[in-house]
Amino acid sequence: MRRIDLTPRPDWKSKAEAVGFTWHHADGRRYWDERAVYAFTLAQIEDHIELATQALHALCLDLVDEAATSDALMARLKIPEAARDVVAASWKARDPSLYGRFDFFYDGTEPPKLYEYNADTPTSLYEAGVFQWLWLEDLIAQGRLPEDTDQFNSIHERLADRFRAIFPDGGFVHFASDADFVEDRQTVRFLEDMASLAGLEPKFVPTTQIGLDADGRFVDQDNYIIGALFKLHPWEDMLREPYAANIAGSRTLFLEPPWKAILSNKALLPLLWERHPGHPNLLESYFEDDPKSERLGASYARKPLFSREGANIELWKNGRKSRVLDQGYGEEGWIRQALKPPPRFGSNYPVIGSWVIGDQPAGIGIREDHGRVTRDRSRFVPHIIQG
Repeated sequence: MRRIDLTPRPDWKSKAEAVGFTWHHADGRRYWDERAVYAFTLAQIEDHIELATQALHALCLDLVDEAATSDALMARLKIPEAARDVVAASWKARDPSLYGRFDFFYDGTEPPKLYEYNADTPTSLYEAGVFQWLWLEDLIAQGRLPEDTDQFNSIHERLADRFRAIFPDGGFVHFASDADFVEDRQTVRFLEDMASLAGLEPKFVPTTQIGLDADGRFVDQDNYIIGALFKLHPWEDMLREPYAANIAGSRTLFLEPPWKAILSNKALLPLLWERHPGHPNLLESYFEDDPKSERLGASYARKPLFSREGANIELWKNGRKSRVLDQGYGEEGWIRQALKPPPRFGSNYPVIGSWVIGDQPAGIGIREDHGRVTRDRSRFVPHIIQG
């Protein structure tokens, strides 16, 4: 694994905007960053990242199977009591999943280590699945990369195939997000395109305009029944909203399904460690109220069960806490995880996001930062496979 400096294409911004990638800068700061590329060998991809993704996906499904019949585990996962039957029924019915993203420590030598699992509402999908592939094709066409340069990236094809598998007879699918948040809206627009490619008919509905009819069915802004809904809105919030009581009777097929609530918070991490201590792809982790958390000593990562984009993550080293982005998370509880900062390349710390589509590893995206915690403004850097 190497980080190689590159000269950006002079017209990269116009090319990004021409294909709808309009959030390439955030608050005036570069988000898409092609001033460098991370290069992997095929063995690093196949023998490390793909295998780790497959192994962890299987462990996660085993945990869902256990938790779906355990009120004690549901409580540990902070799933509201009134919503536990919905979550359990979703797993019993094997409601389909579309995607998820594991975030890994990886330095090219050690086995990948799981930082966390974005199992419910992961973003950076378009840039991983489309724009970094277009970047690769462009550099090969310009002769700046050899013709046999590859990328671990089947996200586009696997998404279309997954939509076909979930909806083999075609049909109508709603897509929902915050209509005013550009990255979320464009991520959902990309998924609408993938649904169209799979022969489905997508329709967007802002999350704020979803209503309920007299029969207890969710409806869109035009009063059409929502039979299937992809929502870029997390279950930890949905299960606490006033309409949560209507989910069970709505007969809506949700993507992601309610059982993803079991996997979409950091309580997953100590639960996995408890069941698989010493697993090569896991970091030692405990609930903070567990006396065993003292085994980590004075150096650890302290994480709230629910948080977004690195918010409120505390890195403690020898009893000293690094600077924290405080956005008020932590009310539901905390975990401690063995301290394992990302590898350092110059002044950059990359985290590997490994995508699962359905049950298959599908590609990676890399976010890097000058700090050791990946945040919402961390840069997306493309990757290649050579050798």
